Amino acid sequence: MQELKDRILSEGQNLGDGILKIDSLLNHQIDSGLLGRCGQEIATIFKDAKVDRILTAEVSGIVPALATGIALNVPVVYARKVKPITMYGPIFLETAPSHTKGMDVNLMVSAEFMPPNQNILIVDDFLASGRTIRALVRIVRGAKCNCVGVACVVEKVFEGGRKLVEHYGLPIISLATIVSMDDGKIVFSE
Repeated sequence: MQELKDRILSEGQNLGDGILKIDSLLNHQIDSGLLGRCGQEIATIFKDAKVDRILTAEVSGIVPALATGIALNVPVVYARKVKPITMYGPIFLETAPSHTKGMDVNLMVSAEFMPPNQNILIVDDFLASGRTIRALVRIVRGAKCNCVGVACVVEKVFEGGRKLVEHYGLPIISLATIVSMDDGKIVFSE
């Protein structure tokens, strides 16, 4: 998505060690128009997948997931990292490392919001190491649902996350694919 790439180049910051700061677009301040168009783009790609609901991880995955959910007119479920007192009954739980927090985080979804036999689209902000996406796929499978695909706003190819989740045989799309962040630059695939 060229508009997204242009905005990442003009406003994103390469902080080194593979960290891309796009706080003015998605991870702190949200450009609602841009993210709405991202959600519409994802919805267009998956329009024939018969999506019943969308699954993401809190916090930064919520906005692109919600934008996609609005475009598809389906519910959005986000995996919580901390169990609130209002979450009781059966849950699906997986653990994944957080690249920006530098530690493992739990991802929990209440079973009441993942009924079996649903077609689930996973939407997240980044595909980097792939471990968060893998945890979300495991939640979908644990719920006895069908994962119809994975959509990410930004993919950092050099971190190898796609390779980690490709074996699931799912369609994986990214709206902006970064192949390198060497020497302080941000380089996209063609």
